Amino acid sequence: MPYITGLWTLPWIVVGFVANIILTRIYGEEKISKALKKAGLILLFIFIPILLFKLFLNVHFGEEEIDFVIVSSAVMAFLYVIAYFFAISKVKKVCKEDEQTEFLKTVIVNQGRSAAFVGGAMLAFKKIAIPAAIYISLLGIYLFAAIPYILSYLHKREVHKKEKSPLPLYLRVYPWYLIIFPITATLLHKYYGITTSSLEFGKLLEFFAAITIPAALYYVGASIKYKDLHINELKKLIYAHKGEMAWVREILIMTIIITPVIIAIIFGTLFILNLIPAEWFIVLFLNSILPITSTNMFLIPYGINRRVTALAVTWSTVISIPLFILFMNIFSYFLM
Repeated sequence: MPYITGLWTLPWIVVGFVANIILTRIYGEEKISKALKKAGLILLFIFIPILLFKLFLNVHFGEEEIDFVIVSSAVMAFLYVIAYFFAISKVKKVCKEDEQTEFLKTVIVNQGRSAAFVGGAMLAFKKIAIPAAIYISLLGIYLFAAIPYILSYLHKREVHKKEKSPLPLYLRVYPWYLIIFPITATLLHKYYGITTSSLEFGKLLEFFAAITIPAALYYVGASIKYKDLHINELKKLIYAHKGEMAWVREILIMTIIITPVIIAIIFGTLFILNLIPAEWFIVLFLNSILPITSTNMFLIPYGINRRVTALAVTWSTVISIPLFILFMNIFSYFLM
């Protein structure tokens, strides 16, 4: 389908950004923010699962896919290890003594990336669609199950044990809800040979899957806060030595420079040595440069700094998306 497949999906980020500015001026920021939240939930609970179901319905889940599940799980854990040691190395530089725990938790949480929305663009490319879908499914478990559990453990001195998890119920059940769709599709394909072309509603499934990616990218663009991109905010980001803007800068250095470089060195070397396929390297590297996910804002009650997280999400989206587009173009030309 023209304009909603392949690299044509990426300009929808700009469309969402511009449309949000116009709509905010007409209807007000509060109304548009509420509408965006509802749209995000619809994407997460309806369209993303449909897309994953469609992808796994057409693929035989073999040994290579199982191996990638193991590798992806290990890489995701490794990303948070990177975040932990990076935070430890920077904590005294940018924090007062009473802020150190908050800084550590904020840095670790903001290693979580927007795999479902921005990373969903990878699903538009057949060669990497399945490993990308596997990564998205597993990352949902990390973001909404593993990380909140770790945070609650770290936060136990500040939060009473009897207190309920501050993560909304719908996000606590989301990773387990999401994983049902690829598992069901895989079993249907393996035991009954069902594909989208053999289903009566196959074309409808293809259509909904196709519009998911541009819709998700439109949502990402619409979520960028224009007011946070003011030149004065940029100056603070560059020159701040301590305080919240210094925290944001360190998080951006970790997510945009350090993490991608480490992943590129490790898995680029493995790819060059023919120890892993090109698809694995592409998916793992591209996921390492994705912007920070806005769903991290739901983890604020665990002692995460709200303003730092919001600014880190905005600035990483602005900086990471051009990098993502650049490398996506390079890989699509040379490796896909």
